[in-house]
Amino acid sequence: MKRLSLIIVTYHSEHDIYDCLESVWKHCDIPADELEVIVVDNSEQSEPMFTRLRERYAERVTLVYNTHNGGYGQGNNVGIRMAAAPVVLIMNPDVRLCEPLFKSAVEAFERDHRLCMYGMRQMLAEGVRSPLSFDCSRRLNGYVIPVLSSLCNKVNLYIPSIMYLQGSCFFIRKEMFEQVGLFDEDIFMYGEEDDIHWRMKRAFGPHFSYQRRQHYLHLTLERPMNLETEKKMVASTVRVNQKRGVPECRTLRNYIRYYRVRLASAKVKNLLKRNSQVQQIAILREMIQYLNTSLATSAANTQHP
Repeated sequence: MKRLSLIIVTYHSEHDIYDCLESVWKHCDIPADELEVIVVDNSEQSEPMFTRLRERYAERVTLVYNTHNGGYGQGNNVGIRMAAAPVVLIMNPDVRLCEPLFKSAVEAFERDHRLCMYGMRQMLAEGVRSPLSFDCSRRLNGYVIPVLSSLCNKVNLYIPSIMYLQGSCFFIRKEMFEQVGLFDEDIFMYGEEDDIHWRMKRAFGPHFSYQRRQHYLHLTLERPMNLETEKKMVASTVRVNQKRGVPECRTLRNYIRYYRVRLASAKVKNLLKRNSQVQQIAILREMIQYLNTSLATSAANTQHP
């Protein structure tokens, strides 16, 4: 009987998936026949990678050709619907396990039948922690989010009612996730965690577990700030908040507050570290300008439908 189904969605991930799976089997601490590994590929040409995976793992890995690249959430939904275990682990191909996690997570779900999700500490490398293992819901005040999130991550204080776990590596109870509709496939990428947290909490209460003493590596997390990625995050949040009854204008105003705090923080760091924040400051200013323009357009559309 399967106790855990691991879902990995790939997209041109040949440089990541082999080491990712090696780390899975290296640190697997449950019997091999209790673990199910499903790789769903969203790429146009899956066969070269799948051929190599078959040679390495044979029947230990289920390989799925997605019918189309419907995004991160849609690919995960394909895998989750196939999953045979009651607990599912969603993991990015650029994640590396560096310690056994499976047994403690599965047993936590088996002990507490109210438990919805289970997350761990996110690291950039051994001994180098990520600035965000969890983050605040975007329904909170934009002035509060960056300050509270940064402080709580530094002291490893997770508040389940208002904070969502990072989506690169987390466990979730399949039955509960199915009841709330799995990933929202209208969100192509970015912002899924806040949406999942909100729907799971609304349906089952804030029964989320964060394990500060367990960790994993997320290798490509530390990237320079990217304007287009920030815009996609805003667009996802607008959609998620609209499902909650929050108008687009309110979300955009809140994001302006959020970026103003981040801009002020970047300016202070720039003074202390010379030019280390120059590019980030430019992008933050551009984001605020972009949001002000979007807000004016949204307000005009609201007044004149």
